[in-house]
Amino acid sequence: MTILDVARKNGVRIPTLCHESALEPYGACRICVVEVEGARAPVASCCVPAAQGMAVRTETPRIQRARRAIIELLLSDHPEDCLSCEKAGACSLQEYAYEFGARKSRYPSAEKHNYAALDDNPFYVRDYNKCILCGRCVRTCAEVQGDCVIDFAHRGYDTAVSTPINRGLIESQCVLCGNCVQSCPVGALTEKKSIRMGRSWEMEKVRTTCPYCGVGCQQWLHVKDGKIVKVTGVKNAEPNRGRLCVKGRFGYDFIYSEERLKTPLIREGDAFREATWDEALDLTADKIKEIIKKHGPDAVAGVSCARSINEDSYNMQKLFRSVFKTNNIDHCARV
Repeated sequence: MTILDVARKNGVRIPTLCHESALEPYGACRICVVEVEGARAPVASCCVPAAQGMAVRTETPRIQRARRAIIELLLSDHPEDCLSCEKAGACSLQEYAYEFGARKSRYPSAEKHNYAALDDNPFYVRDYNKCILCGRCVRTCAEVQGDCVIDFAHRGYDTAVSTPINRGLIESQCVLCGNCVQSCPVGALTEKKSIRMGRSWEMEKVRTTCPYCGVGCQQWLHVKDGKIVKVTGVKNAEPNRGRLCVKGRFGYDFIYSEERLKTPLIREGDAFREATWDEALDLTADKIKEIIKKHGPDAVAGVSCARSINEDSYNMQKLFRSVFKTNNIDHCARV
């Protein structure tokens, strides 16, 4: 266990930016520095193994000054657009700037990046002007997703996250899972569907199980005014441990499609006519009863849709097994 692991296990808070529990220790941001008795200088608690008898101080004036200086260095070339940034209220850099009183950087003459925002895929925008080079997106792609699509390019002040030869994500091996977006602690990666849909403090988080397949990934639905604004994975929850696929994370907007049927339709000849729910359900029940009476229960079968709510899929299989007395029930996305 590292010093950070031991501290968190014992309820001692140490701030971090580049660290994430699902990733290997990295030591990039250095905001987790602590004083260790006998050490010449503060050490990164996320990388240093804890040892028996080690004396560690996490909140000394020296450590506070070091952390504030790190935040000010990050702010020196960071866009000053917190008022309009989608990450406001959920941004770790903003949170620590407030905590350590870094209202203004002491390095006002620092150069500012001027990268063009990359809108090269259907689901999220990459704005590397806001990137703090914590490496969490790079390591998530490599260590968690196993795709290694992005990495650091160039050197020194010009270092930036990039695909090979700076190609668009669609042209790369990216599967657009968005796990890098969830991992980003600042506003460098933003879901398109959630832009200007609400602030983090305005949203209610509702936990559910993704219906798209049989894995059972755990999701947080971020809901504002009764409408899903975005979806994230539940960290430390089995089986997905915070990860989601492209459908689980971004495939929710069909709920609000104007093309969805809202009224039952009954076929008459070559056309359909609108009907009431009672009429449609009575007709369906009568037809199924007729088939079962004539040919037996195994003459009927059903397929549940992944875009139905989980409760509907459960009730449908219960209907077939308990009422129709057949196991001819399947799901369009079972694994």
